[in-house]
Amino acid sequence: MTDPQAIFQELKAILAEYADEMIVLADEDDHFYLNTHHIMKNKKPMYFGSVKINKRYVSFHLMPVYVFPELLTSISARLKKRMQGKSCFNFTVSDEPLFTELTALVKNAYEMYAHEGYL
Repeated sequence: MTDPQAIFQELKAILAEYADEMIVLADEDDHFYLNTHHIMKNKKPMYFGSVKINKRYVSFHLMPVYVFPELLTSISARLKKRMQGKSCFNFTVSDEPLFTELTALVKNAYEMYAHEGYL
């Protein structure tokens, strides 16, 4: 994996745009985690997204794509290839076009959560 810290910082910046409007659960050198202010039926805040450096890749989790899978209908095949599971994208290299696409996806996801009252 090329510089995991650089990849992490780029991906963290995408989520950090929304940090002022959410609850920052973790802001560490290898882990950034955001919850919304919406309290679910289990009395816990609703998860929004996170970035974490793992052993072989940097993971980017975006829960709104799990809650609203229609958010994924317009993503590119290249971004879809980075998906693991229903709401996680894994990266081993910095990829500006994919990070730009991911930025737009997060914006749409944020707007969808806002529209549904989940923030």
